[in-house]
Amino acid sequence: PCPALTPLPSAPLQDIRNTVGNIPMEWYQDFPHIGYNLEGKKIYKPIRNKDELDMFLEKMENPDYWRTVQDKMTGADIKLTDEQVDLVHRLQKGQFGDVHFNPYEPAVDFFTHEVMIHPVTNRPADKRSFIPSLIEKEKVSKLVHAIKMGWIKPRKPKDDTPTYYDLWAHEDPNSILGRHKMHVPAPKMKLPGHEESYNPPPEYLLSEEEKLAWEQQEPAERKLNFVPQQYRCLRAVPAYSRFIHERFERCLDLYLCPRQRKMRVRASPTPAPPHSGRSCWAALGTSPASRLPPQVYRGHTSLVRCLSISPSGQWLVSGSDDCTVRFWEVCTARCMKTLPVGGVVKSIAWNPNPTICLVAICVEQSVLLVNPCLGDKLLYGATDQLLESYVAPEEERVQPVKWVMATMEEHSKGVRLVIQHSKAVKQVTWHGKGDYFASVVSDNSNMQVLIHQTSKRWSQNPFRKSKGLVQCVLFHPIRPYFFVATQRYVRVYNLLKQELTKKLMTNCKWVSSMAIHPGGDNIICGSYDSKLAWFDLDLSTRPYQLLRHHKKALRSVAFHKHYPLFASGSDDGTVIVCHGMVY
Repeated sequence: PCPALTPLPSAPLQDIRNTVGNIPMEWYQDFPHIGYNLEGKKIYKPIRNKDELDMFLEKMENPDYWRTVQDKMTGADIKLTDEQVDLVHRLQKGQFGDVHFNPYEPAVDFFTHEVMIHPVTNRPADKRSFIPSLIEKEKVSKLVHAIKMGWIKPRKPKDDTPTYYDLWAHEDPNSILGRHKMHVPAPKMKLPGHEESYNPPPEYLLSEEEKLAWEQQEPAERKLNFVPQQYRCLRAVPAYSRFIHERFERCLDLYLCPRQRKMRVRASPTPAPPHSGRSCWAALGTSPASRLPPQVYRGHTSLVRCLSISPSGQWLVSGSDDCTVRFWEVCTARCMKTLPVGGVVKSIAWNPNPTICLVAICVEQSVLLVNPCLGDKLLYGATDQLLESYVAPEEERVQPVKWVMATMEEHSKGVRLVIQHSKAVKQVTWHGKGDYFASVVSDNSNMQVLIHQTSKRWSQNPFRKSKGLVQCVLFHPIRPYFFVATQRYVRVYNLLKQELTKKLMTNCKWVSSMAIHPGGDNIICGSYDSKLAWFDLDLSTRPYQLLRHHKKALRSVAFHKHYPLFASGSDDGTVIVCHGMVY
């Protein structure tokens, strides 16, 4: 038995045993007491106001510091006696706690090895020991029937021969690794050339100066790891001295080569302050610890439905239900220009080409191409010259929309062209080069999506059949791909081959918005059931991650152009900015 702990002489001689029982003492961390004594009174924690310096001085000055421990039940410091220290040392060495216990006592032979004349028990054997058991007979018959029916198969003998696996055995496209899109094939060996022949041409043989230079070079700097030699016949060729060394290096190449690429995406939500429906704001600084006040752009008298930023980041355009479009300076939040459009603005997009100053605005059944005339005069002057250089074709072509030049009054306000559709337009988006843009019409026919070319003033319908109600469309930033998001699917079309490339399944009800990463390999989709689906186009057609940070429907999602960030806005009044690194 372990001897009882004796308190320090300075402690009061009273019974401070804790009666809380066998419970975690962490429950009393936030209370001033640590338990209750035998009388039911609280046992208060001792005052501990020593810092690290005081504890270090006590450790240096107190000779009994090494044998002082803290009792977790009472919180008091207890000094161990010599017997208790010896007990701890014995337990650390794996010995018994009792000093007087001898684990190596001589064994007592309770049962003798000599054969006795008389048995230990003289009880007669039972009758059932001579009769076969009916229960065992029934079990055996069931096993025999199962073996006959083939339900129980005998165990196969174990094969003790070692098995070896070739990591690069199956390289055909029908194998499992071959079908994987991220599979890396085994590195191929360099085919032998003329210099490895036993009788190479004279121009491949090294001279004495070249041999001396080859020997002085480092092995990693040599173009050839051997010296070409000439023999009169194949039988005169000796054994290759570096054969085993090269085979070992080849095994290392196959062993250390990665067989699969891995991509990691980390997303962590960082909530942002809610915004008002009648004002559009932009917080300066991406750090949560930023102390700068947010920039509030005041001027609209109704709901702000859409906004877009210029490629230079200097200007901001916003559309509202008050039938106006306002152009702002981002740094000062000053309204530079107000354009009345005569209808509710559903979508707005600034041309991503920095050499073109043009904004596309969706108003009712029309798309307005507006030159805001902001910034460099040469820039927006060159934009007007580009639009005026159009030459109409001799034969008028049939188009699904009508291109109309702006009147003098509209031209003075900045409107250059008006594309009139048959029904209301709900979205417009630009191609990365700035010449093409696409519009989405509220319709169930095959005329929902139209692609327009500004320089030739030509519009076309890319689809013959309707694949569902189109929510939004996007152009790929690098490749000639076109993304069309319906209620449940996102279809990826190749514009050059004019065919369907992929069909992404969002597993949402229903898709409300879509954004593509500047690298072009990742897509996020927001939905009305408060989900955000992240797609990796190189991995699968199903969501790589499904985030549920919002409580209500998502209205808009966006990627940052430079930083590894993406944002989502919801009907719950919050905009969540997440960190998502793409490798």
